[in-house]
Order: sequence, then C-alpha cells, then structure tokens
Amino acid sequence: MLTHPTVDLLHKLGLLGMAKGFKDLESQPEAHSLTHAEWLALLLEQEATLRRQKRFESRARAAKLRQSASVEDVDYRTPRGLDRALFLKLAGCDWVRARHNLLITGKTGLGKSWLACALGQKACREDLSTAYYRVPRLFSALAMARADGRYARVLRQIAKVDLLILDDWGPETLNADQRRDLLEIIDDRHEMRSVIITSQIPVKHWYEIIGDPSIADAILDRLVHNAYRIELNGESKRKRINSEPASE
Repeated sequence: MLTHPTVDLLHKLGLLGMAKGFKDLESQPEAHSLTHAEWLALLLEQEATLRRQKRFESRARAAKLRQSASVEDVDYRTPRGLDRALFLKLAGCDWVRARHNLLITGKTGLGKSWLACALGQKACREDLSTAYYRVPRLFSALAMARADGRYARVLRQIAKVDLLILDDWGPETLNADQRRDLLEIIDDRHEMRSVIITSQIPVKHWYEIIGDPSIADAILDRLVHNAYRIELNGESKRKRINSEPASE
C-alpha cells in the first residue's frame, strides 16, 4: 500500500488523527499482522482521541479559567474541611448534567477559586461548555453592555454555557443594577444550567449582601435549593511557608 497518497487523502478529508495513526502503524512491523478490521478500529480510535483533545482545548480557551488547576492535583491533606468523597463525586460532573449548583465558601487563601477552576477544567474535559467570571468584573462588563446596547446579547451568551463559575462574590452589598443582573443570570439558568459560586461570606449571609428582600428571595430560592456545598475552614494556605504551588 502506498503510504503518502493515503496520508494525503486523510489530511484532505480532515481526518488528522487517522492520518497520524496510519503513519504510526506503518512504522511498526508488528502492525502488519493486524486484520483490516483491527487497523480500522485503531485508526478510528486515534481520530476520536484527537477530536476529544481538540474539543477540550477549544472549551478550555473559551472558559478563560483564572487558574491552571485539575481535580487530580487537589490536596486533601491540608486541614480545611474539604470532603474528599464529595469532591470526587463532583469531579465526575454528573451534577452539571443534572443542572445542580455548587456553593464554595470560606476565608481567603483556602483555595476556593482553585477548586472551582479545577472543576471547570474537568467540565471542559467532559465536553461541557464552561465560562469563568470574577463577579466584580462581570458586573462591570454588564454595566458597559447595558450602556452600549449589548446587554441582552451578553446575557444570552452567559445563559448558554453548561457551567458558569462566578468567583469571589461579596462582601460588598449589591446595588440595584447588580441585583437585577444577578437575578437575570440565575433565573436564566434555573433548572436549565449549573452555577458554581465562590465567596468569603457564608451562605446564611448572602441575603444581606443582595440587599433587596424580594429579589434576595427570588435569587436564593433558585440558587440554593438544589446546590451542593463546600464550606472550607482553617488557616490560609498562602500563609504556609512550605506550600506546594502546583496543587491546592
């Protein structure tokens, strides 16, 4: 069989994984004993693997996660109240597919953002669209969008992603526009898509941060009732002299 014309044709068809797999198999003497069906199966697996990797890379770029984090690197040794069994369950991403939420609270320096980004990265690997926003910057972006006529379009974009990460909420009380923005976001996603929120403020005080009682009721009713919770406590990891920067 002529190698180069076959590889060229696979490239023209956009089957880059199969083209690479074909060249790899051609270079392995033991591969010549494989049947046609076995060759085809191996080439298709190479193509599927490459496409999964490309989808992940595309989703990870679009997510714009604040930190490079993965669920495999989570540090369970540091005392901070992280339930290993719960986190491993969350790492499976079934809760995202079930359209549940996750609330991560705790003092600064305990790794809230890192854990959220690790779950966001895993969601990208599971072929789930993800978007990360620091809450103060999101509110600023929405204020600008409201001023130049892009508000509805930006909200639609946010509503489409499977997993929305809202990082670093609080402790400032929301103003009227921010309350409405948050209600729009949470209402769009209610029982349709999932949210991770991280905050230094315990959930029981979120009512006060929102400010308006009726809007607070509407937001928290939609957000909290089907949410998993991770409540971290302990000494800030940033104060540990011998901390490991590659894991949280």
